[in-house]
Amino acid sequence: MTALALARSWRPKTFSQLVGQDHVVKALTHALDQGRLHHAWLFTGTRGVGKTTIARIMAKALNCIGEDGQGKMTSTPCGKCSACTAIDQGRFVDYIEMDAASNRGVDEMAALLEKAAYAPSNARYKVYMIDEVHMLTNHAFNAMLKTLEEPPEHVKFILATTDPQKIPVTILSRCLQFNLKQMPVPLIVEHLEKVLAAEKVDYETNALRVIAKAGQGSMRDALSLTDQAIAYAAGKVTEESVRGMLGTLDDAYLIRILDALASKDGATLLNISNEMGERSMSFSLALQDLSSLIQKIAAAQIVPESVLEDWPEAAEVRRLATVFTKEEIQLFYQISITSRSDLSLAPDEQTGFAMTLLRMLAFRPAGSEPQALKANVANTTPSRPAAPPARTAMPSNRSEPRAAAPASPKSPAASSERPDWHTLMRALPIKGLVQQLAFQTELQDWADSATGIKATIVTPTPSLASDASVARLTEVLTAHFGKPIKLTIEKGEVEGKSVAKIDAAIHQEKRQTAEQMIAADPFIQALEKEFGAKVVGGSVKPL
Repeated sequence: MTALALARSWRPKTFSQLVGQDHVVKALTHALDQGRLHHAWLFTGTRGVGKTTIARIMAKALNCIGEDGQGKMTSTPCGKCSACTAIDQGRFVDYIEMDAASNRGVDEMAALLEKAAYAPSNARYKVYMIDEVHMLTNHAFNAMLKTLEEPPEHVKFILATTDPQKIPVTILSRCLQFNLKQMPVPLIVEHLEKVLAAEKVDYETNALRVIAKAGQGSMRDALSLTDQAIAYAAGKVTEESVRGMLGTLDDAYLIRILDALASKDGATLLNISNEMGERSMSFSLALQDLSSLIQKIAAAQIVPESVLEDWPEAAEVRRLATVFTKEEIQLFYQISITSRSDLSLAPDEQTGFAMTLLRMLAFRPAGSEPQALKANVANTTPSRPAAPPARTAMPSNRSEPRAAAPASPKSPAASSERPDWHTLMRALPIKGLVQQLAFQTELQDWADSATGIKATIVTPTPSLASDASVARLTEVLTAHFGKPIKLTIEKGEVEGKSVAKIDAAIHQEKRQTAEQMIAADPFIQALEKEFGAKVVGGSVKPL
């Protein structure tokens, strides 16, 4: 029997199980308990925060008949009656989910509204859930408007969108709107701990923190990444295995970067960048993690009590808060967040990251050297050169033109030649599930013309190829090459040329080389000969 994905098996079935949306749950439960129901609700929010889940719970609450078949509408559906079980199993004829991204025309909307006029077959209410409603055409919205103005008593509409700005105000004004919040990292970690405890999977809390940050406020994405981490680790979900899976940076690298900035050590900064390149780390995610750490340092400088004791990096955050001035930290943060968009313009991602670090080293606010730094490095570093003029101390998008930046996002890879898929995917500013999809694919066909590019890629894990992930990957590729791209994804086995397999081969080669160097080391050989020492198999790891 095939096991359900965590995101499906742990989908909340009642309002009490819903995590992180208390403000919405409170309003809906009060409305259900008091019988004061609107005819249309609009749920807005980013992916994976519970829009569809709430719609299904609402459908059960409106149509639950209780275990004895005599129940009434309730905010606590039983989950056992014929209506509740049918909705959970996706076979309730009076609950209709429609994806507006695929059915966006006026004809589809007219057909739906025509059916809405008929009474429900075996329920109190017909419930229509229209997902990504902002994708409907203007004609489709106009067709819907009349029904929303004078809805039949037996019909309830639930609309969901990630982009409410694209919905006409005439529609918005006829709906009760609820904005679902992104999940904070501590809440995601707490929920993942409950899930893995129930699933009897060993884990490290820091590993869950990394997953929660990669989920970017989406509980569904976090659960999907947890599923992948369980398979990747083949045992205990550790921080090391999760970072290896995601290509994210260990905090030790970030601390080394900031220490090198404090001591004005440009050589160390470049060495760190090279080490990261050798380990095939994501430089875009590295900048994201670096800006997150810098923000914590900034908060520690101004609000010391904001540093929480359960942070693994708490001591380092407090130390670094005394090493830099407030102005330096603010400048570092500005450079780190603005440089992420520049990575796609750089010759390669590593070069762009290295330039970001050098930029932090080159630009310093006048008179910014703190007393703690003066005491630590007065005898080991040369005096600071004169500060640059004030107008160049803070780089900005409106300052002088960049040295030799291209006028368009088209990169050197944007030619008629077939690109190196591994290098291309590593250079793109993608993360989370989109990055996982890209890393599990292999380029099959590539046709580049003046009007656009047609590409076919193969993946052995089509479950990663959600509509949202494919759309995001297409969007990033279009921006990278400066022309429209039609991306076709097919299911199939890769032949060792996917990003993940190439990374694994590179790591394996480096590990074998490291093992050979250890085995050939005279000191190791002496230990083996004189003391009967042995190198534990699999314990040697390349830098």
